[in-house]
Amino acid sequence: MKYDVSLELENREESYSFGDVAKQANGSAWLKSGKTVILATVVIDETEIVKDNFLPLTVQYIEKTYAAGKIPGGFFKRETKPSDFETLTSRIVDRSLRPLFPEGFGHPTQITIMTFSADSESDLQVLALNAASAALFTSDIDINTSVSAVRAAKVEGELVLNPTLSQLKNSTLDLYLSGTKDDLLMIEMRSFGGEEVEISDMIVDPMLDPTMAGAVLTSHTSNAMAEDELITVFEKTQELLFASNSKYETQFTACKKETASIEYKAHIINEEMVTYVRDNHLSDIADAMNQMAKSERSTALRQLRKKIILTQEHWEEVELKDAIEKVKKEQVRAQILNERVRADGRTLTEVRPISIDTNVLPNAHSSCLFTRGQTQALVVLTMGGPKDAQMFESLTDSGTQNENFMVHYNFPGFSVGEASPVMGPKRRELGHGNLAKRALAPIVDLDGQTVRLVSEILESNGSSSMATVCGGYMALKAADIDTSDTIAGIAMGMVSDGDNYAILSDIMGLEDHDGDMDFKVTGSKDGITAMQMDIKLGGISLDVLKEALYQAKEGRSHIIDIMEEAEKEIEFNDGVLPSVDFFHIDPSFIGEIIGQAGKTIREMIEKFEVAIDIDKKDGKVKITGKNKTGVSGARAHIEGIVNTPKVAKIKYEVGDKYEGTVKRIVDFGAFVELPDGTDGLLHISKISDQRVDKVSDVLSEGEKITVEILEFKGNKISLGRA
Repeated sequence: MKYDVSLELENREESYSFGDVAKQANGSAWLKSGKTVILATVVIDETEIVKDNFLPLTVQYIEKTYAAGKIPGGFFKRETKPSDFETLTSRIVDRSLRPLFPEGFGHPTQITIMTFSADSESDLQVLALNAASAALFTSDIDINTSVSAVRAAKVEGELVLNPTLSQLKNSTLDLYLSGTKDDLLMIEMRSFGGEEVEISDMIVDPMLDPTMAGAVLTSHTSNAMAEDELITVFEKTQELLFASNSKYETQFTACKKETASIEYKAHIINEEMVTYVRDNHLSDIADAMNQMAKSERSTALRQLRKKIILTQEHWEEVELKDAIEKVKKEQVRAQILNERVRADGRTLTEVRPISIDTNVLPNAHSSCLFTRGQTQALVVLTMGGPKDAQMFESLTDSGTQNENFMVHYNFPGFSVGEASPVMGPKRRELGHGNLAKRALAPIVDLDGQTVRLVSEILESNGSSSMATVCGGYMALKAADIDTSDTIAGIAMGMVSDGDNYAILSDIMGLEDHDGDMDFKVTGSKDGITAMQMDIKLGGISLDVLKEALYQAKEGRSHIIDIMEEAEKEIEFNDGVLPSVDFFHIDPSFIGEIIGQAGKTIREMIEKFEVAIDIDKKDGKVKITGKNKTGVSGARAHIEGIVNTPKVAKIKYEVGDKYEGTVKRIVDFGAFVELPDGTDGLLHISKISDQRVDKVSDVLSEGEKITVEILEFKGNKISLGRA
């Protein structure tokens, strides 16, 4: 049976059709919003059940170029591997829908979202999640909760919910929330910055767009938003999110298929084993918890299992593994909640020791080895020109775009002690690189340069993405790139038993695995440039979120203090590091800098080994060279021309005689500079009444001679010896 549903939402209308297409899927939804059409399908494999304790869910968001009237660029005229946008959108949908599946659901499940038509104003990431959730809600899987997304922007100081893409491009905020009608599940946020703010002497905290109360000390342009303001944005956005999901569930309930009979995997923990482990091996588990590295901890727990099996031969090792894991998790959480001490002995707010070494790679443009506890990132920066930018196409843009700031994150298996081959980047790696890029992009103005940051994770126990942010900032400074602020990142966690909770700063892998929240926050001492949050316990109150934001600010400020000290010790790779200089000149001097037929600027390029770009309209000069010496020499030469008083142009007439200077000798004559700087050609046949075989036998560069104007050939002056 076919069902059609139309919903009026904030700033947008959505029309759904169920039971009309893809009818053999367990669930499907045809969504139309504006000129955008998206199909989402859900299919489960009922013949197979995965026994491992994880949900075998795969989400694929796929764009077709015909959706925007385009043919794929490049050699192949067929869509090939997913773009970064498709991969990141798939990841967002996965993270939002995965919490909905009931415990014990072990059937391989495929959610496919295909964009068939796209207009230039549609928010495809919001619509993709909404369509996928509608297909899942109305499927024959026993899921009765709707998840949807809301995006918030701030345009000219005003909050806009569900903005168009045009509004988003002019926004200082991009906040993406997903959740149910009761709970907030996921947050993605970035700040574009650029508003004038007043800095207060009161204790207020920043996070997106800057507004701060209190006595004014100074003003500057901020790239972050204050925590208090962000909480206000959360409140309004969450209110719309909850109301929208109520609408979805009310409208979609009549469209649901009859629930199928699905087998769930039994995951029953043997309580006899749990009791035995608690009574006899708590100290062994405590010792294993003290092995902070994942590989070391796994080895210790495996040895404990082997030890127990020797005395309890009738027990299954798989069951025992689950029992030990349960006791270990209880211990980790109880110690935090009851003793306010973590497994490695830290307090709840304590950040692990940090060391920073810059330019450890002598032949790279710049590099930073950032180590925090047992997490280590080697971040390497390479500078290039406009032609080195990454070209990409999106459905909602009219043409090809260029990305001149790239952050690439790599996570090899050896970083966590795993024997796995190094493959291409997976979704997690693309997501972490994108988060680091969003964190750092607001503080750099590359002005035509291209910068690529590559983060090689050498060791990981706790947020390597935040180590990438810190190491990335230090690599920018080690390349002598100007930034508007100092940016650091910190990963926050939480443990809650329902009544009590504890917020953790700088979580390690054990606390991420056994905790209830993974909350990554990046920014300056004044505010936040990007954040990402996944909540595992079904929701979080805004009061707890606010507390986490302020605690994150404390930890971030501590890390920034260490980074700023390390900045003072930077030694640049001067022999390798390209140099760029920007300055302005009076546009009326551009003619003198270029010279006749480009002679002067060519001589500078050859002499100083630089590239020189001049904007003739506003006099902006950009000099790029292999080293600072050449760039500074070229700038000094240009400034020398600009600071030399201009000589009035002379109106030359045929027959006039002037004293000039021989500037350059060539086989066929000599170029002579006339009094106002104009060059003329003294041909070899005009140098003397006698035949001249070699010009250098008669004239020398720098010699003063008297010449006569013989004729004009276009812009060229022909001279004779007077």
